[in-house]
Amino acid sequence: MNIKKYLLLFLCLPCFMQAKIITISRLTCEMQEGLVVVEGSPRLGWAMESPENGTRQSAYEIDIREAFTGRSVWNSGKVYSTQSQLVSIEGADIRPDNQFNYSWRVRVWDETDAPSEWSREAKFRSASSRLSEGKWIGAITRQNAHLPEGRKFHGGELKKPEVKAAWEAVDTLAKKSICLRRTFQVGDTTEGNTNRQSSKKIVEATAYVCGLGFYEFSLNGKKVGNSEFAPLWSDYDKTVYYNTYDVTEQLRHGENAVGILLGNGFYNVQGGRYRKLQISFGPPTLLFELVINYEDGTSTTLRSDNDWKYDFSPVTFNCIYGGEDYDARREQKGWNQVGFDDSHWRSVVIQEAPKGILRPQMAPPVKIMERYDIQKVTKLNAEQVASASKSTKRTVDPSAFVLDMGQNLAGFPEITIRGKRGQKVTLLVAEALTDEGACNQRQTGRQHYYEYTLKGEGDETWHPRFSYYGFRYIQVEGAVLKGQKNPQKLPVLKNIQSCFVFNSAKKVSTFESSNRIFNAAHRLIEKAVRSNMQSVFTDCPHREKLGWLEQVHLNGPGLLYNYDLTAYAPQIMQNMADAQHANGAMPTTAPEYVVFEGPGMDAFAESPEWGGSLVIFPFMYYETYGDDSLIKKYYSNMRRYVDYLKTRAEMGILSFGLGDWYDYGDFRAGFSRNTPVPLVATAHYYMTVMYLIKAAKMVGNDFDIHYYTSLAHEILAAFNKCFLNKETAQYGTGSQCSNALPLFLQMTQDSDEQGSYQPDAKLDEKVLMNLIKDVEVHGNRLTTGDVGNRYLIQTLARKDQHELIYKMFNHEEAPGYGFQLKFGATTLTEQWDPRQGSSWNHFMMGQIDEWFFNSLVGIRPSTTYQKFIIAPQPVGDLKYVKASYETLYGTIVVDWTSQNGTFTLNISVPVNTTAVVYLPGEKEPKEIQSGTYQLVCAK
Repeated sequence: MNIKKYLLLFLCLPCFMQAKIITISRLTCEMQEGLVVVEGSPRLGWAMESPENGTRQSAYEIDIREAFTGRSVWNSGKVYSTQSQLVSIEGADIRPDNQFNYSWRVRVWDETDAPSEWSREAKFRSASSRLSEGKWIGAITRQNAHLPEGRKFHGGELKKPEVKAAWEAVDTLAKKSICLRRTFQVGDTTEGNTNRQSSKKIVEATAYVCGLGFYEFSLNGKKVGNSEFAPLWSDYDKTVYYNTYDVTEQLRHGENAVGILLGNGFYNVQGGRYRKLQISFGPPTLLFELVINYEDGTSTTLRSDNDWKYDFSPVTFNCIYGGEDYDARREQKGWNQVGFDDSHWRSVVIQEAPKGILRPQMAPPVKIMERYDIQKVTKLNAEQVASASKSTKRTVDPSAFVLDMGQNLAGFPEITIRGKRGQKVTLLVAEALTDEGACNQRQTGRQHYYEYTLKGEGDETWHPRFSYYGFRYIQVEGAVLKGQKNPQKLPVLKNIQSCFVFNSAKKVSTFESSNRIFNAAHRLIEKAVRSNMQSVFTDCPHREKLGWLEQVHLNGPGLLYNYDLTAYAPQIMQNMADAQHANGAMPTTAPEYVVFEGPGMDAFAESPEWGGSLVIFPFMYYETYGDDSLIKKYYSNMRRYVDYLKTRAEMGILSFGLGDWYDYGDFRAGFSRNTPVPLVATAHYYMTVMYLIKAAKMVGNDFDIHYYTSLAHEILAAFNKCFLNKETAQYGTGSQCSNALPLFLQMTQDSDEQGSYQPDAKLDEKVLMNLIKDVEVHGNRLTTGDVGNRYLIQTLARKDQHELIYKMFNHEEAPGYGFQLKFGATTLTEQWDPRQGSSWNHFMMGQIDEWFFNSLVGIRPSTTYQKFIIAPQPVGDLKYVKASYETLYGTIVVDWTSQNGTFTLNISVPVNTTAVVYLPGEKEPKEIQSGTYQLVCAK
């Protein structure tokens, strides 16, 4: 775009000399809001708002007190600094064993040295140092359960007679869901007189709960919190997460009752129906601590011990893979309330503690986040029922009807039903249908279903608690919809919804453009990401549910643009560190619940493009939030991984892994076909070494800087010697991935007379031309896969080939998002042609989101403190793009139009930050302060 002139219009023109109005709008501890549990001395942050342009902070003052006692913990005094995020309070009297919350507030001074009002108060508390003093309790010990050891139980291993026999020998008590209860007194109520008013006022009450695999926690008959599948899963031999709850308002003076419902989760996968794998860290177990602080300075603590009792719950079957059964007849009314007669309940046994370190769960919980109603009802006729019974390998009940809920998602159905005691309704869920119109789980893991047995007491509402699946359709058997004929007097289904369950990490972006396909593609990716954003980033929400690691970094920038990962990402890193092997190797999944062994499984066990997330992702986190803590914390893990790769390399070349997994061509996708595996593996080897060099500089390790710089040169030389054809300027096979990777990593270098490699601009240009030519030869279509997609798109973007990227995706053919939309997909599918894939809910091909935000919108983080780059790219026939991105400092808004030869950019920049704005076609940027502005480019 040739811009003849541009005009900068200020929407907020008045600029008076008096103090500006600046308010503090958001308080965070370790970048989290609410009551935050911290280990050690936390970092604080705040965001500000002002109605005027150019407002910035010049100083701050932080005040920290003990919430109840008012004891002064720390006051920073007036600190002259513009820093408003990740502010250290080193030196504050933060006691790790303190049972009280800490409250803090802040005030700031603007650039005129005018102070703000004090902010509201926020709270944090130290992680419990006494939690491990409690006992792990349940129904049976691991030793008595006779649970098999190991992580090899999957695939053909599960069919071996000796393996079957080992799992069949497990005591059935070890996989049963149980209810645990305990009553306790609050205040100084006289024993036996629960109606007496206590003179001891509760000022704080905090509960710490770890129920494995999953739990539901209630106080006095009411569920505490709204999480599902808590705590978030982990490698329980390395890390065990617990949750913290402020229950001050839920307690009452006198007698109280706590109830815990336990399920298996990934802690105890014993199968019984469909299962991807089998693994058990032990039978269901509970660790509990409740600390109550009183106004007089005293406190009481309730812990899990042998005074608790248990009984079997109405959940008669639960498996994270196979589904769940619930018999409402087994409900014991009031079991988690005061006054319940538990004389027939059993005494708990003290169990073996999990091997993992207890850590507070920092990441947000998984919740029911959205609900969907019926869009279409289809009744299966007798012929369809008979045929579906064969195709689905299960007997379909003649009463079956199928509900289209309109959206593929991860979760479970919730029903409200009325019927007679003992009647059963079965819910089969799937993302696809058979030819007969029945739910089809053939590609996603069968059998997975939910069975509910009625208690016959009016309207009954239920949803599974310990299992979920990826589905769009619900097949109902044994019931009729309200208003339908019911000659068999079946239970009446009065309401049913699909519950979309995903991690509640906040969405921090919006995106809209004039392009229908781009808007819909963004929605497809969002629904797929959310479906797979559970305790970890999973590959799919049905057949595997495993944390395949390549998605973490290959989709990392898109994820960081769209979601608040300030707490979620550190937990992902902990999972990766826990999964790392003693020799430094990184598996492809974390947590590593299954070790892939045997013929043909080596590539799935380890692959540099997957394991490299350990090194690459902390830098994406740093570039987004300015937080280098993950790099410093896991530096030794990164180095161990690179050292391991060095032991696997031959003359600088790595030759193992999955390569450009699921690349595209006239074949069914799978192992890399277009690009040599060693090329992809070695390029990622080089990338991890280059990142490690940056990390070494950040931690100040001069020896490592020198050592790994030398290693990087060796890999670069080997890579170009092995894969570069200097005459044709082609790498590897000349495929798009073959050329995009070295361009992206700036490996297009040549050696000088001294043998030192230097960037070769001519080679770089030739390789780029070859890359562009290959895209054009394929009809402006990609041939890359799961790995190569990001490098292809971002290489072209960095080389200013945005028009070509636009052509690559602005169509309705495969490969492309438009074809999936035309097919009717509501989530991103595993293959570009959904008909060829076995999953319709993967996000591994969602790399286009990064281009939407860093190119079309043009928002890019800057390595300069509190500064952002805004460089929008109007391409193709785009008429407008509207987007927002919530940073730690506030929300950036970009809204541009390109019409009638004029480009108009409306932007909003958060207080205490600046933006460097590049108008299309302009080489010199415009730096602007916080506020709202309009920039116009006339062609």
